[in-house]
Amino acid sequence: MIEVKLPDLAEGVTSATLSMWHYSEGDSVRKGEDLVELVTDKATFNLPSPASGRIKKVMFNEGDTVNVGDCLVVIE
Repeated sequence: MIEVKLPDLAEGVTSATLSMWHYSEGDSVRKGEDLVELVTDKATFNLPSPASGRIKKVMFNEGDTVNVGDCLVVIE
């Protein structure tokens, strides 16, 4: 299983708002495909999947604030 965590962001940015999931629990995803859209006070960006697999668990909902290092989703 792979835990996908929010990576380090721009200097001084420690959190982001999860604006949209591109996949739901149970969906299959391929490495490099966009998993989630995130928004900071400086930018909006998509976080790609680091691996191919099935989305086992989504840890946060759209609209939630997540911190650097938080596990966003588990892929198996």
